[in-house]
Amino acid sequence: MAVGPDNLHPTVLKELAEELSAPLRLIFNKSWNTEDVPEDWTKAEASMSVYKKSKRNSLVEVKIEVVLPEKERAKEEMSPNGKASPIIYKANGTSRHYQLEEHPIAMNPYRNLKDVVEASVCHVKDLDNGQMREVDLGCGKALLVKENGEFYALGHKCPHYGAPLVKGVLSKGRVRCPWHGACFNIGTGDIEDFPGLDSLPKFQVKIEKEKVYIRASKQALQMQRRTKVMAKCISLSNYNISSTNVLIIGAGPAGLVCAETLRQEGFSDRIVMCTMDRHLPYDRPKLSKSMDCHPDQIALRPKEFFRMYDIEVLTEMQVVAVDIKNKTAVFKDGFKMEYNKLLLATGSTPKTLSCKGKEVENVFNICTVEDANRVVKLATSKNAVVVGASFLGMEVAAYLTEKAHSVSVVELEEVPFKKFFGEKVGRAILKMFENNRVKFYMQTEVSELREQDGKLKEVVLKSGKILRADVCVIGIGATPATGFLKQSGINMDSKGFIVVNKMMQTNFPGVFAAGDAVAFPLALRNNKKVNIPHWQMAHMQGRIAALNMLAHGTEISTVPYLWTAMFGKSIRYTGHGEGFDDVIIQGDLDELKFVAFYTKNDEVIAVASMNYDPIVSKVADVMGAGRAIRKRDVETGDMSWLTGKGS
Repeated sequence: MAVGPDNLHPTVLKELAEELSAPLRLIFNKSWNTEDVPEDWTKAEASMSVYKKSKRNSLVEVKIEVVLPEKERAKEEMSPNGKASPIIYKANGTSRHYQLEEHPIAMNPYRNLKDVVEASVCHVKDLDNGQMREVDLGCGKALLVKENGEFYALGHKCPHYGAPLVKGVLSKGRVRCPWHGACFNIGTGDIEDFPGLDSLPKFQVKIEKEKVYIRASKQALQMQRRTKVMAKCISLSNYNISSTNVLIIGAGPAGLVCAETLRQEGFSDRIVMCTMDRHLPYDRPKLSKSMDCHPDQIALRPKEFFRMYDIEVLTEMQVVAVDIKNKTAVFKDGFKMEYNKLLLATGSTPKTLSCKGKEVENVFNICTVEDANRVVKLATSKNAVVVGASFLGMEVAAYLTEKAHSVSVVELEEVPFKKFFGEKVGRAILKMFENNRVKFYMQTEVSELREQDGKLKEVVLKSGKILRADVCVIGIGATPATGFLKQSGINMDSKGFIVVNKMMQTNFPGVFAAGDAVAFPLALRNNKKVNIPHWQMAHMQGRIAALNMLAHGTEISTVPYLWTAMFGKSIRYTGHGEGFDDVIIQGDLDELKFVAFYTKNDEVIAVASMNYDPIVSKVADVMGAGRAIRKRDVETGDMSWLTGKGS
């Protein structure tokens, strides 16, 4: 069977599969023979033949041979769309020919009839346009959405932390999570903004006799998440151990999302991630919110995932220098690795105390799972002191109140979070902590850490106060982990942040950066270069970097979104409030049910809320659409213009 590039399409393959009554596995063989190529073929010729078929319902493998015109041979970069285009890659100056093995194509998601459920869920007039409803199919629930007269059915829980999406915000073809702001396309279920890694399962919808029916996989209803189809590396055995096409320094969300996006886009070359941590990528925010967690409990992906999709992770490996000219990373142990594309996603390094006794045992920066676990063990029924009323410090203090005999917080400012949330919200948070037995020592610093038998005994403050302490956690901020780049020539600002453009590219072609270590142009603030060390932002920056490694030309335009959790209550926040000059409060701060609008001049630049979902997600959508929110719009207290629909 011979096919041209235009009809080498999943539809053709599906028809072949149905004819053979078997699923297909595609193997692309690429060669550079240009003889007898028709002149009207501008890209490639493909011939496809079935070379293995056994009995019914077993796997059929289809061999596709691709022949390129001469001019295509000169290309050395990845394909513009990132798909498995038959292009020669030059990594580290060495030309290689590759193969791509695709996933078996699922011709019919409901082939196994025992796994299928179909149910009538409502009348067509039960939902208006722009409405969502959670419906029960008997063996699981789905989210039914109506927009522009069309019905869509998806998983009903956000794959990130399980938030009910029916309580989220529906706008312009996607639904936004009410808790942490992740966005999903209602037509495909694909994740379009973060946090989280997986997409939603999508179910079939049909209308019969004015009734809406959903047909779904029982397994998908139970899973409530879907991992996008990904490519694999064509042949790892072809590689030199000291060279890779893509090197990712850092294994946080930016690095992981970059690697996954490359595979989702069909990239089939070698990907290597390296990290100083001993563990595979994990949910780092939980280190301060769920401190006695096990590494496996907070892993972002299991070990099998990395093996399945050929994403290599080198743990406990520190890069100490990057030679941009020779495209080489140098590791602490002397090992060198060449690369073609580089992502710098090294995150930040916590600040430490500079006082007397700073080397005393049982003083921690929470950097690893082991740090968090050790703090909980030492604090149980003992005295804990937290230095710094930062997000990390306050979350740690909140978590330890149920474990420790006493918890004290030392802070230089007058009110916690004053610069971020403003004084009024800060005082409400302070009161919540004091009601939970946390003692605050404000407007002072640590002058000395005293020990007994080498272990922490007391924390001495500059005010003269002496606090009993069996364990101390330092949460006074962080600096970008970019010291190893000082001699690289990579452009960094005065604070050490890597400066990137909207495509997350540095001042060197092929070198990208993402996550807490970067300063990037924020569209929301007229492209001002800012650093936003948020979990959600790191995800998106990693994705943008990957797309631009593949020459997509995609610019970052996401709206910042963060959250913090203390004593079972969450504060959600969107926008960028740096430099706010007023705070408009709606609701009741004493009852911890409020919305805070942060304004600069006459414009709302950020919003925070507690017990007021989905207001922050709605504002994020409004900001993302480019609509300005004026101060006068929120001063009246009438927020009907922001109310989302759900039932």
